[in-house]
Amino acid sequence: MTLFGVLGFTTPMLLVSLLALPILWVILRAVPPAPVRRLFPGVVLLLGLKDDDQVTDRTPWWLLLLRMLAVAAVIVGLAGPILNPEPKQEAAGDAPLLVVMDASWASASDWRARMRALDGLLAKAGRDERPVALLRLSNPEPVQFSSADVLRSRLSGIQPEPWQPGSTTATQAIAALPEDDFDSYWMSDGLDRESRNGLLRLLENKGDVQVFENPRALYALGPATLADGALNLTLHRLRPGPEVEVSLVGHGTDPAGNPAVLFQAPVTFAENALTTETKQALPAEMRARITRFEIAGTRSAGAVTLPDDSLRRREVALIAGREGREGLQLLDPLHYLVKALAPTADLLNGSLSEVLLANPDVIVLVDVATLAPGEEAAVLEWLDKGGLLLRFAGPRLAASDVSRSTEDPLMPVRLRAGGRTVGGAMSWGEPKTLAPFDEDSPFTGLNTSDEITVNSQVMAQPDPALAERVIAQLSDGTPLVTRKLVGQGQVVLVHVTANAEWSTLPLSGLFVQMLERLAISSSAGAVEAEAMDGTTWQPISVLDAFGVLRDGETLPGVDGVDLVDGELTTELRPGLYQGENRSLARNVIAADTELASMIWPDHITVEGLSRPQETPLGGWLLGGAIALLLADVIASLALSGRLVGARAAAGLILVLALPVESRAQGPDDQLAIAATSEVVFAHVLTGDAKLDQLAGAAMRGLSDTLFYRTSVEPALPLAVNLEEDELAFFPFIYWPISPDQAIPSDAAYAKLNEYLRSGGMILFDTRDADIAGFGTATPNGRKLQALAARLDIPPLEPIPEDHVLTRTFYLLQDFPGRYTGRDVWVEAAPPDAELVEGMPFRNLNDNVTPVVIGGNDWASAWAVDQTGSPLVPLGRSFTGERHREIANRFGVNLVMHVLTGNYKSDQVHVPALLDRLGQ
Repeated sequence: MTLFGVLGFTTPMLLVSLLALPILWVILRAVPPAPVRRLFPGVVLLLGLKDDDQVTDRTPWWLLLLRMLAVAAVIVGLAGPILNPEPKQEAAGDAPLLVVMDASWASASDWRARMRALDGLLAKAGRDERPVALLRLSNPEPVQFSSADVLRSRLSGIQPEPWQPGSTTATQAIAALPEDDFDSYWMSDGLDRESRNGLLRLLENKGDVQVFENPRALYALGPATLADGALNLTLHRLRPGPEVEVSLVGHGTDPAGNPAVLFQAPVTFAENALTTETKQALPAEMRARITRFEIAGTRSAGAVTLPDDSLRRREVALIAGREGREGLQLLDPLHYLVKALAPTADLLNGSLSEVLLANPDVIVLVDVATLAPGEEAAVLEWLDKGGLLLRFAGPRLAASDVSRSTEDPLMPVRLRAGGRTVGGAMSWGEPKTLAPFDEDSPFTGLNTSDEITVNSQVMAQPDPALAERVIAQLSDGTPLVTRKLVGQGQVVLVHVTANAEWSTLPLSGLFVQMLERLAISSSAGAVEAEAMDGTTWQPISVLDAFGVLRDGETLPGVDGVDLVDGELTTELRPGLYQGENRSLARNVIAADTELASMIWPDHITVEGLSRPQETPLGGWLLGGAIALLLADVIASLALSGRLVGARAAAGLILVLALPVESRAQGPDDQLAIAATSEVVFAHVLTGDAKLDQLAGAAMRGLSDTLFYRTSVEPALPLAVNLEEDELAFFPFIYWPISPDQAIPSDAAYAKLNEYLRSGGMILFDTRDADIAGFGTATPNGRKLQALAARLDIPPLEPIPEDHVLTRTFYLLQDFPGRYTGRDVWVEAAPPDAELVEGMPFRNLNDNVTPVVIGGNDWASAWAVDQTGSPLVPLGRSFTGERHREIANRFGVNLVMHVLTGNYKSDQVHVPALLDRLGQ
């Protein structure tokens, strides 16, 4: 390509033809020739006559200019002009091109710009006839080079992942690289990571490397924490810059349960600051309804953080050692607790054994001295899982022998007998006030008051561990609140009563704040990996790369240790996970995450994504030339005086040249008519031409088998594009799996899920039963896992012996295709399905399994050519033909199952009907 500034030409030699335009001007200007003057007396007879049709003796200059412009537009248009072409230094090389994309959450905010840049790169590679391959580092797959046009057709299915490449994916990416040399274009997300270095060196050894990186502002949001009763959030940005203000938004539900924005606050980054922190003092009731925090205007999973149980409304069980006296509410031991906790917690009442069944977050024992042995064991087990046992003192506890000589398991300290009374009529001392709270206390930051006094309390025995267990004390140093950890939970003792008999603490606002702090700290602290060993957590909702929450209940559970320390991958996605008794959020940005921008070596060319896109101008110039020639025709007719008679023709030309709305049937209408006029089967286009041809031949062979053997008479099968075509027309779709097919878009997944829910069936065929069992041990298996991750697929099981697929038309025990060495999976039967007396199969429902999954390569067994002859040989002689026959029978059973349901299972009702008829 020859470049002239911002304009380039693919065939610049045609521009030499422009030199002929002056010669053409002279020739046209000289025609017609000037008239010769002759003296003719007879001209006198013509005097006084008027000639209505006058013809000029020379072509007007403006008409010649119009024609020159038209010819010039044709020449320039055929020369292949391109606006903003790629510079020469970037266009050098004809080796295969590998496009490397980080495709992480950091790429999501400008993903459209990246796709436009990628489309321009592929267009350039297509003009240069360079093979192209794509490698996403966040989810690497084996590299396979193909034409640029094929990859351009799959751009809509290329999406970023809600994590960034790590050491595991870097190793997979290196293993996926081909051995031959190639050039690389690395579309970087701008984040620095150690895993880049080894891959970059390897790519440089293979060929030239160029980097595309957008120098835009990238923001991220750390997890929310609670400190001093306020929400603390840390915001990050990738690069230093001027002072800037962003908006922090908290989403949740209003009191009626409707989605709402609960708060929005501006947060300012100081000049050149990479992090900033904000505190949001929200009411506990509002805080409990928050479901997500995000930085407004940033479409990225890194700008979203999900809260878990630490910010949500807790269940608190209240149990008193004695009932309150009727009519004396202020002396009721639970009165002040109910008033303090009701706005922020769900209160439970009942016996200790009853509330333990509800697995509350906090159990409050008010002046309860002793527990039954069975109750004590149950409480210890509950504590070990992360509960908080909050105990208040009182006359019963002071008079008991609990935790006297030895420390009771459910008490944080040993107690002295009798307690202490100060400030009473029989005491010489004055009532005691509270001392300021220590920094390591959960009450730090709360203000004490001299108006809060203590008259009586239970005293702690001196002990080496006493000092570290005191979290609040009186002005004379005696403990007021003590705490110890038990497993993942904790036991807290308040050494005064929960009412105003022993102190004025319950009458103060400090009492409410202290209870709120204790309820918040019902978990002993940050979750440790060792404590998660052996647990399984089910995803409730997961984030995609753009920060949108998706349903995660169809995804498999994850190991507890991996949830805490594991690297985010396809198996462990950021989101909210549910355990046995609590939920846990795994966010993209952790508390210790620091963003650092990538510094590329000096010899690597780095270009931003803001480069103007290449725009071919040839079509516009040729269209302009046609318009100029039409204007020349009209002008010539006007000059010759024949425009009046040619108005109809000129109007017709203009009408034909103008775009009009066509009412002809579009491709969608044609597809609908073809798919609904008769029974039609379909196969999914994968982008692999050979595989798509084989799948089409397979559907044609299966249709022929059904036509000759059953009452079903299918029409010719159709190929469907998941992004463009409607799926509801087809009762059965065959989907062969290849490792390099694109992931469908969100709109395509919505159509697929609607198709599965409305009664359609998809046969997924990984075609790898000859080398692997069911799972992800092969590239096809891993691709199937990625494709099915967002499909609404029910629980599956291998086809049982009594499944209706074994008898819908033929009696079958095996389900072979080209191979036979693998299970075939269908929707699992209901757990309450039972055998019917006298029948060999269970009483199943009438639903059709929405998916059938296997790897036996049924397409190769069913495929036939136009004459009906098999395309793929199976075995030898009779053995191979018998193998193909069983495969065809399985196909017939599949279609009869999807068209008629489990009608064969209705035979289970025969014994009951005969019994009622008395036969």
